Amino acid sequence: MKLIIPMAGRGTRLRPHSHTTPKPLLPVAGTTIVERIVQTFSRTIDRTVDEIVFVLGDFGDDVKRDLTEMSERQGATASFYKQDVARGTAHAVFCAAEKLEGEVIIVFADTLFDTAEKVTVGDADSVIWLKEVEDPSRFGVAVQTEGRITSFVEKPSEPISNMAIIGVYYFKDGEGLRNRIQYLIDNNITGHGNEYQLTDAIDALLKDGKVFKAATVDEWLDCGTIDAWIETSNFIVNKENQAVDSSKFPGSEIIQPVYIGEGAKIEGSKIGPNASIGAGAEIIGSSVKNSIVLDRAKVTESKLDWCSIGFDAEVTGLEGRAHLGDNSVVKA
Repeated sequence: MKLIIPMAGRGTRLRPHSHTTPKPLLPVAGTTIVERIVQTFSRTIDRTVDEIVFVLGDFGDDVKRDLTEMSERQGATASFYKQDVARGTAHAVFCAAEKLEGEVIIVFADTLFDTAEKVTVGDADSVIWLKEVEDPSRFGVAVQTEGRITSFVEKPSEPISNMAIIGVYYFKDGEGLRNRIQYLIDNNITGHGNEYQLTDAIDALLKDGKVFKAATVDEWLDCGTIDAWIETSNFIVNKENQAVDSSKFPGSEIIQPVYIGEGAKIEGSKIGPNASIGAGAEIIGSSVKNSIVLDRAKVTESKLDWCSIGFDAEVTGLEGRAHLGDNSVVKA
C-alpha cells in the first residue's frame, strides 16, 4: 500500500525554523513530524505501507536523502514528485497521479494524531479519520448515519456534526480518486480559495455510492505554528516520559518530563519541566523549560522559557522568550 504525503508548503508560520527545514522534518521530542506520522500508521492500521510518496516543493537533495533514509527505517521505499505552484489539496495529491492506483492513504503533514484502537478497513471503499471537537464551525466535518459517512460539510454554521476531518484518508481504489480529481481539473471546478479541493473529489465519490467509514482518533496535535509546535512537543514529552539518568549531567537538576537526545551535554543547569533537548546540544549554566533546543545548539548562561532554538545556534546571556533559526548567534 502507498502512503502519499503532500508537503510542498513552505510552513511560513513556523519561520524562522522553516526557512531551512521543511516543516514535516522538524522534530518533536527527537523524531521528525513526518516519521511520527508513518510510525502511527504502522501501529494503527491493518495494512502494510510499502511505499511512501512525497510531494515536495523547492527542496534540495538533502531533504530527499533524509526522507529516503526515514522511509527505509520504516520498511518502505520512497518516491518523489514536485508541486511547483500551490493550487489546492486535490492538486497536491494529483502531482503524484501515477501513484494513485490500488490502495492508498493520503495524509497532510500538518498535524500529529494517534489512536488506541487498530483501524480495520473491512469492506469500506474509503476510511476518513475524524476527531470530536467542541467548535465544529472551524472545520470540515463528516455527517454519519448508522456507522457510515453520508455527507461532508465545510465549516457548518449549524451543529450538524462535531466530528472534524483531520486530513487523513484511505482509499481502496486510488484510480477512482485520480479520475475524480482529473474531472475537477479538466472542468476547472474549484472550491475554497479558488483552488482544487480534495473534499470535492471525495464528495463526488460519496455521491457515487462508495462506502465511507469513519476512524476516530484520540489525539490530534497541531504543529503549524511555533506556539503549537512547542505545545505539541510538551504533550509528547509528557506522554512518552523518557527515563533520564541525572548522574550523567554534573551539577544539574532534571525536572521531568523532559526529552534529552543522545550526546547532549548539560552542566550546572536546570532542565524542565517540558524541555526537549536535541542530540549533541550543549546547555551550560542555564535553565530551560517549556522549550525546544534542537540538535547541536549551544545555550550558555541563559534562562529560556517558551523558546525554540534552531540547529547549531548559539545563545549566551539570554533571558525570556526567543525563536532563533539555524546557525544563529545571539549574545545578550
